[in-house]
Amino acid sequence: MTDITTVVATQRAFFRSGQSKNTAFRKEQLKALQRSIKIHESEIFDALKADLNKYDFEAYATELGLVYGELRHMLRHLDGYAKTKRVRTPIVHFPARSAIYREPYGCVLIMSPWNYPFQLAMIPLIGALAAGNCVVVKPSNYAKATSRILTQILGELPRGYVDVVEGGRVENQALLDHKFDYIFFTGSPAVGKLVMERAAQHLTPVTLELGGKSPCIVDRSARIDLAARRIVWGKLVNSGQTCVAPDYFLVHEQVRDELIVGLKKYIHQFYGAQPEQNIEYPAIINDGHLNRLCALLARSDDVWGGAVNGETRQLAPAIVVNADWNSPTMEEELFGPIFPILTYTELDETLEQINDRPTPLALYCFSEDVDVQNRVISTVRYGGGCINDTIIHLANHNLPFGGAGESGMGSYHGARSFETFSHEKSVLKRGTWIDIPVRYAPYGVKIRILRKLL
Repeated sequence: MTDITTVVATQRAFFRSGQSKNTAFRKEQLKALQRSIKIHESEIFDALKADLNKYDFEAYATELGLVYGELRHMLRHLDGYAKTKRVRTPIVHFPARSAIYREPYGCVLIMSPWNYPFQLAMIPLIGALAAGNCVVVKPSNYAKATSRILTQILGELPRGYVDVVEGGRVENQALLDHKFDYIFFTGSPAVGKLVMERAAQHLTPVTLELGGKSPCIVDRSARIDLAARRIVWGKLVNSGQTCVAPDYFLVHEQVRDELIVGLKKYIHQFYGAQPEQNIEYPAIINDGHLNRLCALLARSDDVWGGAVNGETRQLAPAIVVNADWNSPTMEEELFGPIFPILTYTELDETLEQINDRPTPLALYCFSEDVDVQNRVISTVRYGGGCINDTIIHLANHNLPFGGAGESGMGSYHGARSFETFSHEKSVLKRGTWIDIPVRYAPYGVKIRILRKLL
């Protein structure tokens, strides 16, 4: 087991040296990281194939491509993000100037998950390094091949600046025993609660990127064939093992049958009649997760699809045709290629039912009716989402990505990543060439002057 006490001590010593606060140093290290990823690109593809059977196209689209984009964004904007920001000063403080200084927290712990094991470790890391922190990365033990290549790549950066701690629950617990200056966790709500509880013992601020059952509403005004195509794509990226995947589908009764026909059409068009045999179709991460999904299907009625390739851990897409709010597939976040279809007649009632459940990380609505779109956006609380598409909102650097309520706290991506990993220090610099005595006792009738000034 890694000597975590030594790792943390080395990180603190490196941070106190002041190197990471230098913006030129930060950019140099981000460029070094960019070069290293490029050099090891084929090994990253191999690792993602080994862990999740990700085909190179999907691995680039959902992992490497997003990381390269985040690196380019940070290198382009880092100087501006780090710049001291002048703000206005009330006349009552004359003569004075006010400014906000962005400074790093210090030593940051990033705990990343297995479903996008490269991207979800690297993108928060990029933000933390851009902001000037030192970082300990703890990859998921379920994605062992990707964990190894992450260790190799990040090992090429200075020790004490970035360190990787591999392992499972023992290492997780040992890390959380130590005081970090910030913790960034991506994973399940259950583990997120434990992380927050442990962080609270040290009063450590946290960002929690969790999950939840993200609804997808299909209105009767939607372009159904296009909706079916975009839903199948978004649901089956990484075989449904995506925190923002559409989890269940609320379909207007007038278009329900048409949508189901479209879903089946595009499942076959994308992955063939036997998706569980398709080399481009991702695998379920492990036998335990596969068995859980199969058990949910076994308890469900009227299921289309769902064939299993036990050797490769591939589970064919399954449509639960007549699901309702009490169905087994509605009990928990699915995190797999299962499509529970619920039918609705009144949108307002459906929106109330969504709000009665834990706050989802994402929500999707397919509708050509602007009034419907606006009602959904304004009525339901959720982290983020799309109108007439699925999951692509997280690929826009200009949109902060994060949850709300039970689906998480805090956000990141692009500028928001820099803000997340920075403390904003407020400083007012007062002139000494004059000292107006209004604030000093005795006060007498000075309140009249104070009223005017304030």
